[in-house]
Amino acid sequence: MERTGKKSAAKKSTATTYSKEENQSMLQELFIDELRDIYWAEKHLVKALGKLEKAATSEELATAFSDHLAVTQEQVSRLEQVFEMLGEKPRGKKCEGMEGLVKEGESVIEDTEDGTSTRDVGLIISAQKVEHYEIAAYGGLAQLAKTLGKEDIANILGEILEEEKEADELLTNLAENNINQSAQQEVEE
Repeated sequence: MERTGKKSAAKKSTATTYSKEENQSMLQELFIDELRDIYWAEKHLVKALGKLEKAATSEELATAFSDHLAVTQEQVSRLEQVFEMLGEKPRGKKCEGMEGLVKEGESVIEDTEDGTSTRDVGLIISAQKVEHYEIAAYGGLAQLAKTLGKEDIANILGEILEEEKEADELLTNLAENNINQSAQQEVEE
């Protein structure tokens, strides 16, 4: 969750710009549609991560959410770069999946006691659901970009994919190294 994406910013000036094709293939249209979906999802997640950070009990977890917010903002910028490379206007398409996952996270906050490790466990589970959704999306998008012959776009999407995998691994480590054990000791009063 700590990567800042500086490497891709340096690549920005050397990226290929693809001309917008009049008669795009159905696969190209699907690719752009899926990019719009994950773009909306990332922008929606930017709003949600602040709530997760405030709700976290563990300082380590709050920091992880804060760090990932910065990474997610950079990912939004890189997706905008991808749209520009494709000759497309960056615009989102409502992502029902991300909307549902964010609502689940909000439910965890409402249904758990403030200041508990149990809440943190729920937040980690919710955040990992989001990460797994993003891993699936970016994995598929990177492969589609390769299939379409857009290697530079595939590289950008592959970088984002790796960041999502790192975020998932960090959340697992936080859970396994202290938060789950701490929550196991909590009892209702």
